[in-house]
Amino acid sequence: MYDQPRANPSQKAMTFDQMLERVRYEGAYPTRERAAEVVHNVLAALGRQLTGDERVDLAQCLPVEAALSLTAQVPDTHQLTGWGFIKDLASRTGASPATTRWDTGAVLAVVSRLAGPDLLARILRQLPGGYALLFGQAELRRPEPAAA
Repeated sequence: MYDQPRANPSQKAMTFDQMLERVRYEGAYPTRERAAEVVHNVLAALGRQLTGDERVDLAQCLPVEAALSLTAQVPDTHQLTGWGFIKDLASRTGASPATTRWDTGAVLAVVSRLAGPDLLARILRQLPGGYALLFGQAELRRPEPAAA
């Protein structure tokens, strides 16, 4: 489903400052403080959705400050779809869904580069539909059998 080869091999270690600069560039944010706020909000929300080895492995790929935002959250018992993730994060931050979608894309584009294609594929297999687009990936669906 998500196992096709990708041209984004994982990057070597990145400092939190470098991560903030990448997110600031991706999201066209005016300040590092705004980029830091977005990073912490999005990673906290992702931390409520990820469990198991994928959560641990992703935390190991992130700078320490970012990993703490991800792992400080207790995973929810009910996973949200990609759209549900955006709506939940928007309600928690008071931002519009459009702004939240932009923020999420800016952060998860950098996270996907840090994670690399193999870990990203594992993460996407664990999460419900709608997350691939948030990570900047095509969302491929398996054909469903025709109704008899």
